[in-house]
Amino acid sequence: MKNTFFVLTIASLFLSCKTINAQTTKAQAIQVAINLNEVKNDQVLVTVNAPKSSSDEITYRIPKTVPGTYSEDNYGKYIEDLKAYDKKGNLLAVKKADENSWTISKAKTLSKITYLVNDTFDTEKGTGFGKDDVFSPAGSNINAGENFMINTHCFVGYFDNFSAVPYQVSVEHPANLWGSTSMTDKDNSTTKDVFVTSRYAELVENPIMYSKPDYTTFNVDGMDIQICVYSPTGKYTAESITAEMKTMMTAQKHFLGKINATKKYSVLLYLSSMKEEDARGFGALEHPTATTVVLPEVMEKDELVKSMMDVVSHEFFHIVTPLTIHSKEIQYFDYNAPKMSEHLWMYEGVTEYFANLFQINQGLISEDDFYNRIAEKIEGASKLNDTMSFTTMSANVLKQPYKNQYINVYQKGALIGMCIDIIIREKSNGQRGILDLMQKLSNEYGVSKPFNDPELFNKITALTYPEVGDFLKTYVAGTTPIPYDFYLAKVGLAKSKVQVAAAVFLKDQTPYITVNPDNNEISVIPNIELNVFFTNLGLKGGDVILEINNVAYSYDNIYDMINQSAKWKENEDITVKIRRSGKEELLKGTVKLPYEDKEKIEATDASKNQLKEAWLKG
Repeated sequence: MKNTFFVLTIASLFLSCKTINAQTTKAQAIQVAINLNEVKNDQVLVTVNAPKSSSDEITYRIPKTVPGTYSEDNYGKYIEDLKAYDKKGNLLAVKKADENSWTISKAKTLSKITYLVNDTFDTEKGTGFGKDDVFSPAGSNINAGENFMINTHCFVGYFDNFSAVPYQVSVEHPANLWGSTSMTDKDNSTTKDVFVTSRYAELVENPIMYSKPDYTTFNVDGMDIQICVYSPTGKYTAESITAEMKTMMTAQKHFLGKINATKKYSVLLYLSSMKEEDARGFGALEHPTATTVVLPEVMEKDELVKSMMDVVSHEFFHIVTPLTIHSKEIQYFDYNAPKMSEHLWMYEGVTEYFANLFQINQGLISEDDFYNRIAEKIEGASKLNDTMSFTTMSANVLKQPYKNQYINVYQKGALIGMCIDIIIREKSNGQRGILDLMQKLSNEYGVSKPFNDPELFNKITALTYPEVGDFLKTYVAGTTPIPYDFYLAKVGLAKSKVQVAAAVFLKDQTPYITVNPDNNEISVIPNIELNVFFTNLGLKGGDVILEINNVAYSYDNIYDMINQSAKWKENEDITVKIRRSGKEELLKGTVKLPYEDKEKIEATDASKNQLKEAWLKG
């Protein structure tokens, strides 16, 4: 998204991604004051000094959509009581133009506006992906004296025709809270931070997280990296995950080589308590010099590290695209009437491919692990619309039926990147791959030079081979499903079907259990077909699960229950204490695991080993 849009599948079990080219002066800078000291009714006061206007009316807008989210989130609905004042403090007439816009009369006399901001975490329901939910890493948190997640687009908007002027944002905050960001604080005070950006778009790309100081810093090949953690119970600290993050980000920098020149990068990790009015949408959102990550605090260390490896590596690779290589739709992004680019296959798909390829390339995972990830993506893509044009879906991703196919950017999008990589490797006798292509595109375009959407395929073809152009036209712009067997065979791989143990409490995205919000008890969902684990033990719909193997479970530790179930072995003894029709019962028996067919990829043609090694390790 990502948005980078990474969803922890388990979460679904227990909760029922036009500027102007005017020269500006310092006097024209938009000055913003955010007061984190006086939080009332869980709201923060924001004051914005208005620019000098030559019009009778001026419109102030909070974004409808921000880059990387690919969704219409209408951040204006979290703004209340917007007031406009002239220099004498008199109120000016304000009209709500739409959910995200306010038109102010007598704009020539306008001095400032004020408004209250509500946080988005409080409104999340379910898994954080309900109809009205904002993806948590793109949202905001207001927890007085404890934590403020400030994605700046949630707090600060722009005046029409003034989004290209500089912004100066002052944040008043408690002395015990420290703001983690890639921006530079211009104020030495312990209770006030001042940040300056060249324009609104730069401000939007710089999140800040205020919490009690818990951060580490390290340097990798000239890049200063900051890891900041907010953990509500103190279960995790920045130090506890820094070693793994340093290993991963060092590997990423080595994989990218000269393609990246970012000097500072911040990882802001918010760990959710998963209680009511806390974040539920897990994953990360990329920025040029930062990533915001939201994950559940209940995760075990190995799971947390693996999730961080997956989501942060994906977000970091966005440095390549779209943050460096992008179209005019992204360069001149319209926050309230966005036009989407055709090339999500590259922005998200190639990024996701890199996030997996670098791990095998740098020796962080085994070949089998990499093949399993590819197999999972092939299987995932097969469950979506495989005949929908990817470019058409990308350009129309904000509306149906294309919106529901967005998740395919992480499945088929990554596979598109893989196939292009294999084609280039084959045609160049293993000397070049898709990373070489992205380096050339980066040199051709870059941060300040966007490409025209319709011209990208021809440019890629010119930089690579006709076969790459044919692939893009047939399988990316076209509606023909990709013959993955054909491309895998080029590097000596073949697919097969194997039976593997499936999750006990979940089938695909559908859970077998739920939580009663009134008492936090876990129960079996009634009136559904249960798998063999349930039927073998005699568990029935409506049964309340009190204990398993003498360990009591409820909403508070349901993640532990899910984690333990993944370790169960076929035919091992198990006891489950339940309450059925008001009476407690103890069910004794053995574990019977559900099984399902899974795609398996393995090397079968040794004659292609040289090309395979160049693909994976070149």
